[in-house]
Amino acid sequence: MLSEKSTATVRATLPAVGAAIGTITERFYERLFAARPELLRDLFNRGNQAAGVQKQALAGAIAAFATHLVDHPDDRPDVMLGRIAHKHASLGITAEQYEVVHLHLFDAIVEVLGEAVTPEVAAAWDEVYWLMANALIAIEARLYAEQGVLAGDVWREWTVVGRCDETADAATFRLRPADDAPAPGFRAGQYVSVQVELPDGARQIRQYSLSGAPGSTTRSITVKRVRGAAGAPDGEVSQHLHARVREGDRLRVSAPYGDLVLDDTDAPLLLASAGIGCTPMLSMLEQLADSGHRAPVTVVHGDRSPAEHALREDHAALTAKLPDGAAHFWYERPDAGHPLDRTGLVDLDSVAVPPGTRAYLCGPLPFMRAVRTQLLAKGVPAADIHYEVFGPDLWLTRD
Repeated sequence: MLSEKSTATVRATLPAVGAAIGTITERFYERLFAARPELLRDLFNRGNQAAGVQKQALAGAIAAFATHLVDHPDDRPDVMLGRIAHKHASLGITAEQYEVVHLHLFDAIVEVLGEAVTPEVAAAWDEVYWLMANALIAIEARLYAEQGVLAGDVWREWTVVGRCDETADAATFRLRPADDAPAPGFRAGQYVSVQVELPDGARQIRQYSLSGAPGSTTRSITVKRVRGAAGAPDGEVSQHLHARVREGDRLRVSAPYGDLVLDDTDAPLLLASAGIGCTPMLSMLEQLADSGHRAPVTVVHGDRSPAEHALREDHAALTAKLPDGAAHFWYERPDAGHPLDRTGLVDLDSVAVPPGTRAYLCGPLPFMRAVRTQLLAKGVPAADIHYEVFGPDLWLTRD
């Protein structure tokens, strides 16, 4: 993939670029938004930009891709690229936008690294960028074609046909296409983007998992109200949806995307979630119940309390519909009668994990890392542990 000459250059300069990549991505976003302020207003998550997590995710992706190229020159990190491409497709990203990113990213590299960016170094890292960008463009083109839409044309108007407040901070919105055309199909575990216009005129976008059955005539999303902590702002879109959106209102919703999906398999499964990460798992459970899955299905969930466990009754009831399903719920603040060994954080020591289990994880990053470590210790191969991150994927930034 990467030319032999560029491989040597990238390998030699990767430590310096890696050490400065955080500063480079910071300067990149400053340059990008100065030149194109509408991108921050209408495309990028302003909350993630303010918190710095989008910068971390971009830095991690670039460093991981470059490292993979020099360590595995005949291979491509398709899992990482696929996850990014699904996010991009749900936002309506087009090939032309990669040119914009290239311009401001390489200006930032030159600004930060200065004279170290010789023509040879610039050419090598330019090759890295376009290998990654063109791979993403190709995957995104395929994803658009699968949905039967033109590149970037993923948005439709949907009508809210029902709203249910599941907990004090979680609400389910049932949606139907406003034009009464058939709802696009989706696979259990996928998500949609929702774009709302905020009071200042910004059109901010967030992703929410589809929590209903794939065959339903309506679509359901369950939105957790994001409350700011440690100085961080409240979630703009979740607050808007909770405070302003009611039955009869319309929302701008993308086609469904996401690579955390159930394959057709007779293997034992483990579905582990925490907090609002339960939403894709409920869709998976509905699919498993509808398909008559007979192998063991172990359902694991962690939450602060039973009252804060969104869709708790559905979570338990759908598991009970399976011939060999078992639900294990942990609560940091349990109610009376809750088992003592299910108090606190999720701990799989006492949970049987059958040989051949495939695991699907969704929740906060520390939760998923902890569960993954426990599953590896129980003999589940890394290739059989799949995950979904709500928001920028910071998994690649770990040490």
